[in-house]
Amino acid sequence: MTQRVAVVTGGNKGIGFAIVKQLCIQFDGIVYLTARDITRGEDAIKKLGEQGLNPNFHQLDITDDDSISTFHDYLKEMYDGLDILVNNAGIAFKQSATEPISVQAEETLRVNYFALRKVCNKLFPLLKPHARVVHVSSSSGRLSYIPNESLRKKFSNPSLTEEELDNILHEFVNAVKEDKHLEEGWPHSAYVVSKIGVSALAGIHQRMFNSDTREDLVVNSVHPGYVNTDMTSRKGVLTPDQGAEAPIYSALLPENTDIKGKYIWYDKALVIWAKS
Repeated sequence: MTQRVAVVTGGNKGIGFAIVKQLCIQFDGIVYLTARDITRGEDAIKKLGEQGLNPNFHQLDITDDDSISTFHDYLKEMYDGLDILVNNAGIAFKQSATEPISVQAEETLRVNYFALRKVCNKLFPLLKPHARVVHVSSSSGRLSYIPNESLRKKFSNPSLTEEELDNILHEFVNAVKEDKHLEEGWPHSAYVVSKIGVSALAGIHQRMFNSDTREDLVVNSVHPGYVNTDMTSRKGVLTPDQGAEAPIYSALLPENTDIKGKYIWYDKALVIWAKS
């Protein structure tokens, strides 16, 4: 039997690190911790090794096309496939950030949404039958955070395509640059818009999977909870291990599950992300 393989992006700290740890414990296969920075990634591997866990490491910068291609080629050559992909890597500007909101908007969408898209475009062809994909979203990734009803309808369109979603998010970035985003009914948070994009993308990807010839491909978006990590400035109420529970649940869903294309809350409840 060929070896099963799981990949976690942004796995060197926080929720990503905890997801890698739990996959090492619960997943019957090889687990890859990926990180942009090689030193930080290898340090994370050492920490897990001290706990008796043995994931593999591979460098992956989700914003770098060459890095994604190199990782794709490595997985293709070594394993000829992929069983679990957890898209965890992301950024959030602090409230104290001094960058103009136009810069924050462009960078946040570039990393949290468009880079995730690139990873999926490159790695989805490697997914094996019964593969599981997890898009780590947020409680911010709910449509109710979009004030404008017309925009909400665009996001919740059941026939929305990847390209159309890309265009909607480009509209947000352009509106911010022109200082028209509030006037046009957008929220004053690039992070919120990026995670709404991720939640919407899960539904689009599941529709793609439903017509795929490979059996039982599943993708869900997950809100891991308000977790005590660098991203929340250590204000979160959940531990990283608790934040990993819903992503792990989604990554290890049994064969032929009905839970697909959903938005999963940190307590594993199914929530309607598009409810406005």
